Amino acid sequence: MATVTVENYIKQIYLERLKIKGDVVSMGSIATALEVAPGTATTMVKSLADSELVEYEPRVGVRLKDNGEKMALGLLRRHRLIELFLVKILGLDWSEIHDEAEMLEHVLSDKVMEKIDVLLGRPKIDPHGDPIPSATGMLDERNLVPLNQCEIDLKIKISRITDQQADFLKFLEKNGLMPGVTITIIERNQFADSIMIKIDEGESISLGSAAAKKILVELIS
Repeated sequence: MATVTVENYIKQIYLERLKIKGDVVSMGSIATALEVAPGTATTMVKSLADSELVEYEPRVGVRLKDNGEKMALGLLRRHRLIELFLVKILGLDWSEIHDEAEMLEHVLSDKVMEKIDVLLGRPKIDPHGDPIPSATGMLDERNLVPLNQCEIDLKIKISRITDQQADFLKFLEKNGLMPGVTITIIERNQFADSIMIKIDEGESISLGSAAAKKILVELIS
């Protein structure tokens, strides 16, 4: 059975790969994300390579092998199902569930996770709009774009939040900018590097590009 440290590294390699939209992840990005020294990250990745979970190339980076990919998707499935369970069943706020899920994903059995999946109705997304991998490791593809790249006067739906820091999530919730909410960009201010959006049946709010790019949306046809 993999240790918690092994699982954390494998999942982080997968997440870093998504950020760069490529296969090879740099050791620096892994070390930064896991808050460890570069040498510590390199030593651990070499151990993962010995276990046939990754391929490591010095001075280039690391890529997941099939076994590592399978493990990463399984961990993401656990994490995101647990987050949804904590919100829907236990009533926790979506800004406080990440750390809880980080702990629970390593200890709950497959039997318990299957029961949670059934209880929640086999969901496809977690509270932040992140896709939940299926039990077979499949992910639904969605055509999402950052809010700051959308055109004016198009009706769009908030679908996913990429920054899950508690303060940012609380800000979004306070202003009604939650996944599933329909909005329209009504103005773009190039000098202030911001956009003005209107929430359907709600108020208007100004967002800087730094915040808007963390909100992924889809066009409503």
